[in-house]
Parts: sequence; structure tokens; C-alpha cells
Amino acid sequence: MRRSPLLLMPLGLMLMTGACMGAGQPDLETRHQPVVSQTEYALDLALSGGRLAADEDRRLDGWARNLHLGYGDRVVVEDPAGEGPDAYRDVAGVIGRYGLLLGQASPITRRPVAPATIRVVVTRARASVPGCPDLRSDTALDWEGKTSSNQGCAINRNLAAMVANPTDLVQGVPGAATSDTETGTRGVKALRAAPPTGRGGTTLRDPNSSQGGGGGGGASSGGAQ
Repeated sequence: MRRSPLLLMPLGLMLMTGACMGAGQPDLETRHQPVVSQTEYALDLALSGGRLAADEDRRLDGWARNLHLGYGDRVVVEDPAGEGPDAYRDVAGVIGRYGLLLGQASPITRRPVAPATIRVVVTRARASVPGCPDLRSDTALDWEGKTSSNQGCAINRNLAAMVANPTDLVQGVPGAATSDTETGTRGVKALRAAPPTGRGGTTLRDPNSSQGGGGGGGASSGGAQ
């Protein structure tokens, strides 16, 4: 019976040491990656003679303005009964004011569409990095030399905040099959053709004078007196 405490002491020390193990990451690859989520907004519009009914285009424009419609949003029309063939042009005209093109008609409807009605659906993607900031390793001992648990949070959160179209994080946009070398090298040619700044390549002008560098020189000499 007296040996039990002696046998339990090493086990207790192991449990205490295990609780103090670092919460960092074993390598440089961060576990905090951007996650893209999508939200859908829908608006049902009345039809009249195959087109949008009176004032429905204004209602659509106000709805789009309240959503702050812009680049990265995807807009489609749901018309399962095919009652609004000319309404597509009306919707496209309103959506075009926000710099967007109307996508192809969706073959799947979220819920039944009422007769003499079409549905405009806006799909918006957002990118975020869950679990950041992660400061667990700042309060735990690290005996293995791991990287910080917060590794990658800053750069990936900035990337998620700055990317114009979050869906590009899932699948990037392929580049053009061809390129114009003249356009691609225009900036380099202009830089090489410009004279050095010591030979008059850059001219400093007085913002208070309508003339060139002479006005600036006069202002400088006057101040020196």
C-alpha cells in the first residue's frame, strides 16, 4: 500500500507536463485558411405582357442599391414557366447600371415562383478566416519549437478582406490565351526612354506659379533675401 503514491507520482508529473505542451503549429504551413461562404438574396417581380410590370424596374433598382450590388455578385433570373422572355432585358438593363452582367437563367428554383412572376437572385460570396486571432501559444509553454498558433492569421485575413471576388480563392480565373507584348512592355519602354533626372528628366515647378521652373526659382531667391 505504501508503494501506490510512489507509482502515481511519475504519472502525475507526465500529466502536468502534457498540459504545458505548446499549442503552436508543427510547421510553417498555417492551419488558418480563408473560408468562402455564400449568401443568396431573392426578389420576386411582377410581369405584364412578358415584361416587367409598371414600376417594377424601379423597385429592382432600389433593392439592388440597398444591397450595394457590385463586382463579385452573381445575378440570375428564375423563370421556370417561361412567362417573361422580354423581362430578361429589363432586368439586365437595371443590373448593368451596377457594372454587372445578368447570368444565365437558373434551372433550379429555391421555392415555387408565383404565376406571372419572375425571381431575381443575387449570390454574394464572403471570405473570412475562422479562429483568428489565435493566441493560445502565447500562454502555453513550448518544448518543441513550434511556430506560433497565430501563424498566418494576419496575411490570410488581409487576403480575405482585400480580394475583390472571394470565389477566386476557391478557383482562380484563368489568364488569357494570348497577350499583346506591345501593351505589356509599354511601361518599361517609357521608363528606359525617359532622360535621367539629373539631365532634366524631372522638372520641379512652383505650385503657386503658372510658369515653369523659373517661377519656383524666383520664389526661392525671394525667400533667401
